[in-house]
Amino acid sequence: MTTDPLPRRLARTRRFTLGAPVRPEPSPDGTAVLFLRGRGGTDPLDCLWALDTATGGERLLADPAALGATEGIAGYGTDATGTLAVFALDGALWLADTARGTVRAVPVPVPGPPQDPRLDPTGRTIAYVSRGALRVVATDGTGDRPLAEPEAEDVAYGLAEYVAAEEMFRDRGHWWSPDGTALLVARVDERALTRHFLADPTDPHLPPRAIRYPLAGTANAEVSLRLLGLDGTTTEVHWDRAAFEYLTAAGWDAHGPYAAVQSRDQRTVRTLAIDPDGTTRVLAERQDQHWIELLPGLPARTASGALVDTADDGDTRHLTIGGEPVTPAGLQLRAVLGTEGEQVLFTASDEPTETHLWTYGPDTGPRRLSTGPGLHTGVRRGGTLVLTTRSPGHPGGRSTVHREGRPVLPLASRAEPPPYTAAPEPLRLGPRELRANLFLPDGHRPGGGPLPVLLDPYGGPATQKATTGGLWWDQVSQWFADQGFAVLVVDGRGTPGRGPRWDKAVYGDKASFPLADQIDGLRAAARLRPGLLDLDRVAIRGWSYGGYLAALAVLRRPDVFHAASAGAAPTDWRLYDTHWQERFLGHPDEHPGHYDGGSLIAGAPKLSRPLLLIQGLTDDNVHPAHTLRLSAALLAAGRPHEVLPLRATGHRPTDEAVVENLLHHELRFLRRSLGLE
Repeated sequence: MTTDPLPRRLARTRRFTLGAPVRPEPSPDGTAVLFLRGRGGTDPLDCLWALDTATGGERLLADPAALGATEGIAGYGTDATGTLAVFALDGALWLADTARGTVRAVPVPVPGPPQDPRLDPTGRTIAYVSRGALRVVATDGTGDRPLAEPEAEDVAYGLAEYVAAEEMFRDRGHWWSPDGTALLVARVDERALTRHFLADPTDPHLPPRAIRYPLAGTANAEVSLRLLGLDGTTTEVHWDRAAFEYLTAAGWDAHGPYAAVQSRDQRTVRTLAIDPDGTTRVLAERQDQHWIELLPGLPARTASGALVDTADDGDTRHLTIGGEPVTPAGLQLRAVLGTEGEQVLFTASDEPTETHLWTYGPDTGPRRLSTGPGLHTGVRRGGTLVLTTRSPGHPGGRSTVHREGRPVLPLASRAEPPPYTAAPEPLRLGPRELRANLFLPDGHRPGGGPLPVLLDPYGGPATQKATTGGLWWDQVSQWFADQGFAVLVVDGRGTPGRGPRWDKAVYGDKASFPLADQIDGLRAAARLRPGLLDLDRVAIRGWSYGGYLAALAVLRRPDVFHAASAGAAPTDWRLYDTHWQERFLGHPDEHPGHYDGGSLIAGAPKLSRPLLLIQGLTDDNVHPAHTLRLSAALLAAGRPHEVLPLRATGHRPTDEAVVENLLHHELRFLRRSLGLE
């Protein structure tokens, strides 16, 4: 086994995020900040802490190890005052008194572990899900009872379905009324969904795990809403679910319950007000000829009831209040983080490599709160702002607490620093000014001769890699550079941060423009740095969509790319989920050419360059069938290739030995394939 300062530490530290504070939440009066953090940079058991914003002192509220747990606290919910916090841990329900600093178990007499516990705003009652039933229990542990129970297997109340959690930013399925007397609850019926099986072939005694998965073009989960009163009343919420089958968001604020629903073709989204009798009124409707881009935190409402949303106008994605754009052209809305009074906290980009924290108020207009390069985000409540910045050297982020009239306080991080700080050269390449980062070997000096090139993209929707955020993948790119490569990371058309037209350039074809932009970026970088890049030795690697792009590169453009390492690559878009794939390609029955045209499997006979396929055998995002079917097609066409299956590995490897040796395996493959050994 090899040892290295980076690869093994990536896994041990969970990409340098363990020990960093996460999920900060200021109290309503701003005097305290709750947050989760492990005891150190390799401790996976997150504890619940409280920071006093007057003194900067920290208090440990709940330590999983002290509670006899073997897992960390993944999330928590509070009442309206922030005095009580509830969380699930190792199959039990726990309640912390944040003022007294005490924690106790809440006994729940149910056979299944509690999921997603939520305190009602008054702090009297906890709602949680167990084995598909939405249940409530008093905070003293009495009165536990179901408000809704599943009528059949594969039916559940109170949880988000797969595509909502994965693709819509909705990870919840129940929401309390402000007075704590009722809940808005999602009912999810997955009986019509395709059943997938995941097994561990290395242990044939273990039964396969069955999951319900909505393949593109097939049935979605049937999702509906109920208003459930603590007095036992049930009211179904009505909207045209045949026309709007996706529930993209929901909530309950001082103005009542609301929901956002989306059509199957994703070109129309309606925001609905929900009346006590279950009828709905349309508050707003948005339409787009390609798709409506969903953003985290939307829709929302201000204290006066003004609807907070977004609108696309040409090259700009605006923040809107009451239907009117309130942000300038060129500022791209990324997420809404919350409202307080008439103030709206949000993130936006005027330069795609950076994301900044902004606030909007009717008297001040939009105002930027963060400074300097990086990826900034935050949360604000009760006059206290927690600002988190990811920048080089801090993949887990640095958090500071800001309160008017008081010194800025650090929210201490115990994350391990990376073994080195990657310092790529930022580039703007070609006429489209493609944002890119160029990594060179440590100590490289001009005139040292051309370097073999490794493109290291994601290159598709939802993810940017060429940023100033110093995220963990910069460390990996720098590691490959230090092995003797010039590593180039290019964000092409379809990647976020550059506005609606840029995003939607990939509609109907997720292959052509992204691949063309990688080639254009490579050639522009070679012109910009003459003599540096050896275009006769060019490899490409990637994971997930990046893996797809890597395999696509050697299949379609072997004249440019001489080897590829493709991890967890979707090889047939029909094997991916409905909401994600149909957003870009439409329904496969209506647009079969969009799916056939981007299939790696169809292009298998064209392979003429070395290709390494890497696949986790328990990946429920990109099922192993993707890699196995491409391998079968390559073998049938007589095209040599390599396949590396990863035992007991999901979409991202987490085992220390696997992570470490996987990188070294890729390195040896790339060197061998480019004739560098």
